[in-house]
Order: sequence, then C-alpha cells, then structure tokens
Amino acid sequence: MEITESNLHTLTGKLSLLKKEVQKIIVGQDHVIEEILVALMAGGHCLLEGVPGLAKTLMVRTLSQALKLSFRRIQFTPDLMPTDILGTEILEEDHATGKRFFKFNKGPLFANIVLADEINRTPPKTQSALLEAMQEFEITYGGQTYLLDRPFFILATQNPIEQAGTYPLPEAQLDRFLLYIKIGYPSAEEETNILSNTTSNRKTVINPVLDGNEIQQLQQLVRDVSISNEMVQFVADIIRATRPTETINDYVKEWVRWGAGPRAGQALILTAKARALFNDRYSVTMDDIKAMAYPVLRHRILMNFKADAEQITSDLVTEHLLKTIPRVKSLLG
Repeated sequence: MEITESNLHTLTGKLSLLKKEVQKIIVGQDHVIEEILVALMAGGHCLLEGVPGLAKTLMVRTLSQALKLSFRRIQFTPDLMPTDILGTEILEEDHATGKRFFKFNKGPLFANIVLADEINRTPPKTQSALLEAMQEFEITYGGQTYLLDRPFFILATQNPIEQAGTYPLPEAQLDRFLLYIKIGYPSAEEETNILSNTTSNRKTVINPVLDGNEIQQLQQLVRDVSISNEMVQFVADIIRATRPTETINDYVKEWVRWGAGPRAGQALILTAKARALFNDRYSVTMDDIKAMAYPVLRHRILMNFKADAEQITSDLVTEHLLKTIPRVKSLLG
C-alpha cells in the first residue's frame, strides 16, 4: 500500500483518538502508551516491566477495549502447562455415524491481543510455547499447523521485584519482543489524579476506535515510510558497536558480555518508522531513532557480571553509543 494524504491522515488521526481513549483510564505514562502503539503499528510484541500497582494490566485491558479486536488474558503461574496456552485435542464422537475423532480445542493464544500476565512466573517449558507464535504467527500441535488470527499482538508483563519463585525469560525469547518497556512511578500531580479518579463512582466508557483491517493497513504503511541510507548505516553502526568482539569502543568491551543481533537493527528501523507515522510524518528523523533505541536494545544487550555489580545497565550503554557514534553528529548537521 502506498502512502497517500487521505489514508495517512485518516489512520493517524484514529491513532490520536486511540491514545485519548486509553488516557481516559490511564493517567500519565504517555511515553509508555506511545511505545505500545508504536509496537502495534510495527507488528511486534511488547514486554512491560514495572513494580506492582502501576496499572500494567489495566493499561493492556483498556487498550483492548479501545480496539475492535478479540482479547484474552493468561495469568502465568508455576503450574501452567503449554496446552493451557496453545489448546489441546479432545476425543469426540459423531452421533450420526458413531465414529470417534480428535478435535483441536483452541487455547487462549488464539486471539488478536493476548495479555501474558506475569510471564516470568511460569517455567521455561511453558514460556517457550510462545516462541513459534511470536515469530511465525502460528502454532504446531500434534503435527498440525494452526494459523493465528491477524493482527496478533502479545503484551507480556513482569515485576522487577519478588524474584523468588520466578523464571527469568531466556535470551532467545526476550529477542522475540520488539520492545522492552519500563514503567516508572507517576509524578506527584498524576498520582493525585489517579487517587481522585479511582476512588469515586464515576464510570468511564471506552469507545472502540480501530479494527483489525485498519491496524493491518497501518502496519503496511509503516514499511512505506522513508528512511535515508545514512540513517540505515547509522543503525547498523550502533548495532555492531554493541558487540564486544567487533567494537573498538572500550566502554562496551568493559561492561558488555553479548551484543545485539541483526534483529535489533530491523526492530530499530521499523519502530522508528512507526514513530514517525504516529507523529504524522512520512520520513524517519534522528529523534525517532534515538527515542526507540532504548526499548529496542534494552533486552538485547547482555551485561557482564562486573556491570551487574556496578549497576551499569544496557540503557547506559545505549546512551553512550548514541553520544559517541560519529555518524550522529553528521546526521544532526
């Protein structure tokens, strides 16, 4: 699909309405809402991290209400099995012929939006059941392949505290999340508004804004947003600079154990395009790349033990690279 003035402004206008509908319930967290919508436009999945009580689950549920899409919530627990997510075959009988046959009963993964709540509370066996679905948009069970509904969007949540009894997500699965979004505490004014809004009898109605076809159109439009060859090269330079075995950057060599792969570069370009389109622009700017570099690289740069001890995070590495890669200055002119 080619970008035209009419369909661009119609769809991006609906994105603004969608954000306003979510903000009827969610006070503040503007950058979080925007990053979730960017991931939706780019056709990827999100991992949300924040301490309890910051409305992670409420945010996802509110977004699902503002979209004309099917929604399922999966509460991840230590005893959750892969079949509880994917579905299972049951033996049924044809009453007309008396013949028995196996029928596949679809699990909660067969929805447009899936909330994987507290995903790190279930063992790796069940976590890995999501891998094929997240990457291929299909699942395989009993030798049969079942296509998932499109658009398909997984929003997973996890808490950074209470790590006893949790199972950290393996790096291979983390890489399947387009963005890793951290949710912080609200400001003083926002917290006052939250307390006022949530302790009264006032009812808020969320109106559906976008349907599945429109979201798929947006996902196609994102790929048509232009990006200069210089910016593509800059993205490649950043990704390669995160790898201790390839970079000449001493900061990376000192603190990083493993750098980002090519999928990170793809994610950064796609999300930068989506952010540009979200802001009603046809082309990517350096601000788009800088804004999306943090949630894209946050879970794809693995820090070494020394960094963990000194509290040097992947965000600090990203910040350092954005400041020191020479191409930044030339692109900013």
